Amino acid sequence: MELTENLKSLYIKTAKKLKGSDRRQFMAEVVKSLGIGGQTLVERELGWNRRTIRKGIQELESGQPIIDGFFASGRKRVEAKLPNLLADIKSLVDGQSQTDPSFKSTRLYTRMTSAEVRRQLIEKFGYSDEELPSPETIRRRLNDLGYCLKRVLKAKPAKKIPETEAIFEQVEQINTEADNDPNTLRISIDAKVAVKVGEFDRKGKTRVPTISLDHDFAPETTLIPYGIFLPEYNELFLFFVSSKLTADCIVDLLESWWQSVKHRFSHIQKLVINQDNGPENHSRRTQFMKRIVDFATSFQLTLQLAYYPPYHSKYNPVERCFGWLEQHWNGSLLDTVDTVLSFAKTLTFKGKNPVVTLVEKVYSTGVTLTRRAMEKVEAQIHRLPHLKKWFVEIFTKSA
Repeated sequence: MELTENLKSLYIKTAKKLKGSDRRQFMAEVVKSLGIGGQTLVERELGWNRRTIRKGIQELESGQPIIDGFFASGRKRVEAKLPNLLADIKSLVDGQSQTDPSFKSTRLYTRMTSAEVRRQLIEKFGYSDEELPSPETIRRRLNDLGYCLKRVLKAKPAKKIPETEAIFEQVEQINTEADNDPNTLRISIDAKVAVKVGEFDRKGKTRVPTISLDHDFAPETTLIPYGIFLPEYNELFLFFVSSKLTADCIVDLLESWWQSVKHRFSHIQKLVINQDNGPENHSRRTQFMKRIVDFATSFQLTLQLAYYPPYHSKYNPVERCFGWLEQHWNGSLLDTVDTVLSFAKTLTFKGKNPVVTLVEKVYSTGVTLTRRAMEKVEAQIHRLPHLKKWFVEIFTKSA
């Protein structure tokens, strides 16, 4: 069979319009139609590559297209050479990252620069300077992991006390030791601003055709979301409190939570509690300290209270859950208690739904201890000498 100029033009134009396996199989069909010497003829007359034609013939005979290996070309990503790099970066940055203070996004803002992350990878994990990528590559990996390095005014703490850096270093040390100890469980606890239950505008697009109230009328009730988050397991326990959030209430929630999970953590001997220094749960709040010591004694647990610095509570891991919750019900009318609870139950954080509980018990405010009673409590706790307000350890008698 001879190739006329019209056939040459037709074959060349058709092959150019096809891609991948279709193109190769078309070439193979043309060669077969030419008979013996077809490969030599098309190579000379049409400029087709024999290797491509042979691959097309193989596809025709097997009936299966050959997957192109373009993905394997080029330089490998740094994770292929250093498989633990991303996990090591996350372990460095996660404790130094805060959620969006306005809860309008799920971004995390980190205090560390990419150059500092690179330096600490060398210092703490033994990487060599030659094997690590540039700070720019590390910055890109941080963005891929969800950490934002951009300085945003709303993410900047209002104030900074002299002890801030020392507190952060101690919190990081305690958290790292807790995560590496199989007999220690770390939890993060905090409350969110009270939610007004009623037909109020929540500054978002409503999902239902109901007109919200645009004045500050009295709500039907208010619910205070209180979260207990387990960073190692990505588990969230949400309590919605209809009363005042007092020291007694906070410890009651802790006791209720521990009663529900202690069968899973029978090996746990120590609880590390990350929290902020709020008015009802700070380490000088007499009723809170008495109740937390009673809690440790009752369940024979060693407790380590690790507080975040003032104006930096958004670094507390549980705050990230509140950011996801705010995004989840943003724009919806939370007009009944059941609606609030239903939204909370359908929240998905790290692939898991929270355990949601409504707390209707009424708590009294203003409960305090006398100085003599507080001295007995202080005798049962140990404070870190140079950061007494921020780090408190409670040992049981058996410990």
